[in-house]
Amino acid sequence: MNIPDVVVAGEIFVDWLMVGMDAWPEPGREVYAQEFHREIGGGTAITACALARLGLRCRLIAAVGTETSAWVAERLKSCGVTPELEVHPAEPTGVTVIASRPEDRAFLTYLGANKAFVEALGRRIASGKSLARHVHLSFPPPLDTKPSLIEQIRNLGSPVSLDVGWQRNWLSDRRAFNLLRSVDIFFPNYHEGVQMTGEQDAHAILKKFAAEGIRRVALKLGSEGAALQWDNRTYFAKPKRVRPVDTTGAGDCFNAGFLYAWLQGANPETCLEWGNICGALSTERYGGIEGCPDRDRLITELEKTPG
Repeated sequence: MNIPDVVVAGEIFVDWLMVGMDAWPEPGREVYAQEFHREIGGGTAITACALARLGLRCRLIAAVGTETSAWVAERLKSCGVTPELEVHPAEPTGVTVIASRPEDRAFLTYLGANKAFVEALGRRIASGKSLARHVHLSFPPPLDTKPSLIEQIRNLGSPVSLDVGWQRNWLSDRRAFNLLRSVDIFFPNYHEGVQMTGEQDAHAILKKFAAEGIRRVALKLGSEGAALQWDNRTYFAKPKRVRPVDTTGAGDCFNAGFLYAWLQGANPETCLEWGNICGALSTERYGGIEGCPDRDRLITELEKTPG
């Protein structure tokens, strides 16, 4: 049996997206949105759907609740993703309420069935079967497991990339550096890089990661583009000019573009550029999935890029 190109494993949510507000919600004040959208969300779903849209065979491993399990599965299938979902008997599917404006967004989240995800992934790993050509994790792996989940997956023959998202406690724990030394590619954004290193400048953040023995870090800089520490070299990608309407999932689409290039055998600089383009294009549509470019759109945008 052919294994998929990529397995994306991690936390998944039902996103309730509110857009078109004239101010951010504040305590004691009601703010009205002009539009509402429901979509599967979280970095796991968005990255998986973006990879599938680019043409890779992608499987998703996650935990969901009974009430929305069928809807989540069908939505993933409609995006070309093969779902491997464990249904929690008591908890609902995780949910995130997103207040989004063109320049940024804010989240209110309940983990729900995601609380059982680590155990579900552990059972999948324990089966001893190969997972994929590459495994991308989109959650904060436990720091007290020996051997780590990363090492267990690598022992099955799959390289591993990781995007933990904004998890302050995980990012602030010194043990995270030990785990990251076994990751093939780490995908933090600027704020996560600052939290981990204490540095404010992108150069300094990457230098600190390198000093800690973390060789490959793709640092997402939002409207400032992206940067990459790859072994002993550093690369920067300038921001792509777009007209953003919603930045939800931009970092996850960056991850997909980067991994897509890497799995085609592209060099690190090309991987960074493809990720940068995919992340930027995703902001032109609402939600984390609709704006992900397909392969034809990516090629069109690459042809417009100087050099």
